[in-house]
Amino acid sequence: MQIDKLRGEQLDQLFDAILSLKDKEECYRFFDDIATMSEVHALSQRLQVAKMLTEGHTYNNIEKETKASTATISRVRRCINYGSDGYEMVLERLDTEKE
Repeated sequence: MQIDKLRGEQLDQLFDAILSLKDKEECYRFFDDIATMSEVHALSQRLQVAKMLTEGHTYNNIEKETKASTATISRVRRCINYGSDGYEMVLERLDTEKE
């Protein structure tokens, strides 16, 4: 995992902080303080790209709907194919919650 290079007390503290959030409103408040609008947008955009890729959408359709660059779409595709299965795990859980 690439993130292993950052593993340590600071990253643990960030993840513990995120895990302590109780609802969406708390998420909005925390992410408003900790990240820029561009950073939050980029993260949410990547998740939407991952969702659309796993649903079989084309790059053109994803680019049009999400406004993501083809470089971002390719990077997300690479993570889906060769990454740590984080997108798959989260998307499956979101699908399960909808049911």
